[in-house]
Amino acid sequence: MEDQSYEGRQEHIRSLKTPAIETFRNVYADRDYRVDLEIPEFTAICPRTGLPDFGIILIAYRPAESCLELKSLKEYFTWFRNVGIFHENVVNKASDDLIRACDPHWLRIHADYNVRGGIKTRVTSVYRRRK
Repeated sequence: MEDQSYEGRQEHIRSLKTPAIETFRNVYADRDYRVDLEIPEFTAICPRTGLPDFGIILIAYRPAESCLELKSLKEYFTWFRNVGIFHENVVNKASDDLIRACDPHWLRIHADYNVRGGIKTRVTSVYRRRK
């Protein structure tokens, strides 16, 4: 009988080498404004079944000294297309990587996955810079 346990299958996620997320200098760093981004065709692979998971990734953040560059962000999220990763880990890995890239005042990432097996999954991560 095949081992159906998930134990240890995602231990490598935090150390995954993902594509670099580029930034550019925020010339309006003195202003309090919000940037909203949407990745409407996100795809990754279910680590259990090997089948694709489809969803929408929504990002909102308040830039500090730098802003996220969109072409590199597109390449970053496209990279997940062939990665076996749980929904929760996509959101938390992306949150870690985006925070590391642009060090925002705050960041919210929300993943809204398509129904799969009769279950709809939504995962949200919120980060606020410590003062």
